[in-house]
Amino acid sequence: MFKYLVVYPLLLLGLATMAAHWWVHHPLSLPATVSDSAPLEFEIPAGSSARAAANRIEAAGVNASAELLYAWFRLSGESRDIKAGVYEIAPGTTPRSLLGKLVRGEQAMTHALIVEGWTSSQAIDALRRSPDLRQDLEGLNLAQVMERIGRPGVHPEGRFFPDTYRVAKHTPVSAVLRQAARAMDERLAQAWAQRDPNGPLQSPEQALILASIIEKETGMPADRDRIAGVFSNRLRIGMRLQTDPSVIYGLGNAFNGNLRRQHLDTDSPYNTYTRAGLPPTPIALPGEASLMAAVRPARTNAMYFVSRGDGSSQFSATLDEHNAAVRRFILRR
Repeated sequence: MFKYLVVYPLLLLGLATMAAHWWVHHPLSLPATVSDSAPLEFEIPAGSSARAAANRIEAAGVNASAELLYAWFRLSGESRDIKAGVYEIAPGTTPRSLLGKLVRGEQAMTHALIVEGWTSSQAIDALRRSPDLRQDLEGLNLAQVMERIGRPGVHPEGRFFPDTYRVAKHTPVSAVLRQAARAMDERLAQAWAQRDPNGPLQSPEQALILASIIEKETGMPADRDRIAGVFSNRLRIGMRLQTDPSVIYGLGNAFNGNLRRQHLDTDSPYNTYTRAGLPPTPIALPGEASLMAAVRPARTNAMYFVSRGDGSSQFSATLDEHNAAVRRFILRR
């Protein structure tokens, strides 16, 4: 009898251990709608306990008892290392691999895209439409947005570096903008440190403004440095830049897609046909290539350029050459 009293508990313990080992390494049961391309998503808020994390996982749709998950977390010895965040469970995920993901903080990620040549308003609107980001800027105007990201009183145009930002799902839009603003600060500083000392620009701010114009004027990347060279030549001698994108930016919502002579003749701070020098602020978000072109323009004798209609530009050194190019490429169209 004593032998049975010893053997049976040991046998039951062995069976329980085997069952637990099988469960820990066996894929979790997930809803039929879950797939590799559509994983199950759940969030563990900051400050959550291991028990709360287990409850969240069960509530998300995992067919596993929260008590069983919690017991596994505790027995693993890693329950205190579970990190807050948004996570995804794909088919084939086991309790062991799930815990490893939670401990390592391998959150579900998304991409936030800011495109070169967009205005700041376009960038912010695009981020506001993202279903994967947490919307924390609703109802705020641009000035309030800049205040929210810690830059009160700063004009928003040109302040966000165009890039694809990989961030955790449900990251606040304001956090993405802060990251993009820091990136622009860094890229602008790096470009300014490599500037041509003989160039006409006097400050990083001027470089940012010129880069934004170059960004909007460049239809073909191979022309970018020469376009920068034309604008630098004009700035050097005090010649007006006469750039349409600046005028269009100044028109704002009044621009209907058709730039007319009256627009070019109407004075405004952004009208580079009526005023010499750079406009008061950037007019778009320049990328790294435009930043570098602004500070290290091509050495050229060209003072004019006009679109050929295929994305490339025709450059001219004299007004007569330019007028001939306009007749060839613009008026003929």
